[in-house]
Amino acid sequence: MNLRSVILLLISTAVVSTVKAQAPDFKKTDRGALYHIFKSGDTARIKVSNVITFNAIQKTDKDSVLFTTYTQANPVKLQVQPSQNIGDLMDIFPLMAAKDSAIVKIPADSVFKGHEEQRPPFLPKGSYLVFSLKVERVQTVEDAIAERNAAMEKYKAAEATSIDKYIADNKLAVKTTPSGLKYVINKASIKAKPMSGDSVFVNYVGHTVEGKVFDTSVEAVAKASGVYNPGRPYEPISFVLGTSSVIKGWDEGLLLLNEGSKATFVIPSALAYGAQGAGEDIKPFTPLIFELELVKVKHHKKAPVKKAVKKGIATKKAPVKKK
Repeated sequence: MNLRSVILLLISTAVVSTVKAQAPDFKKTDRGALYHIFKSGDTARIKVSNVITFNAIQKTDKDSVLFTTYTQANPVKLQVQPSQNIGDLMDIFPLMAAKDSAIVKIPADSVFKGHEEQRPPFLPKGSYLVFSLKVERVQTVEDAIAERNAAMEKYKAAEATSIDKYIADNKLAVKTTPSGLKYVINKASIKAKPMSGDSVFVNYVGHTVEGKVFDTSVEAVAKASGVYNPGRPYEPISFVLGTSSVIKGWDEGLLLLNEGSKATFVIPSALAYGAQGAGEDIKPFTPLIFELELVKVKHHKKAPVKKAVKKGIATKKAPVKKK
């Protein structure tokens, strides 16, 4: 955990401790959840179908933090729906208003009823899952959609500019395919190119135009960039081209490379994660930069094509009669 995360965690823990000290009593929902709400003064309660933005800390009743949004870049945003189970908190949100805080205790026995084998040892019988909630914003569905669409347009408009700037800043002499993929071959090779259906083995470093590395198959790069995961193997990844197992920019771009070559791909969002994005580093309409090496190509044998034999035409010469 980095220093910023530690500071935020300490702050959020302090907030929880203060709120907890002020909680003299708890009420109970029909499903059995205990709750205490700290009112902000706003009397307009959250309605089912509203979109809310909130921060949350999930703990055991022994104060062990299991999850907190305070160490993330963004709080949670979701639409309030009718409750499906005691753990979804949808019985609690309609009791709250914007800027309200709450402590909610969910009986672990209710959460794991019927599937005790999934109960972790830190939530024994009779224990509680404890949530500390702070509602930051409440919006109608229409307002939330309008806000999201405006943000999408902003990201979309900035994409072409950010691609051009990256290419200019890095003095890349790119080639562009009809789909919009831009690429530079940094190390050429005379070996064969792969075809759709072939297996390829690829080393790569993926980063944004700002230089933020979000994934790599190279261990040294992962450690240097702060994305190292000790649970994964750092080696060339393998997959079959043309099976949509990777983003479109890879499926198209790797067909342009020879085995053993290295290249830089500048991939527009339409050939990557599009309007959905993929996590905090890859926002909607984010172009991606990949430094790749096509380490190996495993060519799959194609079924031999049988030559058609036209009926009525002899395939052998007729024997010559002796005189």
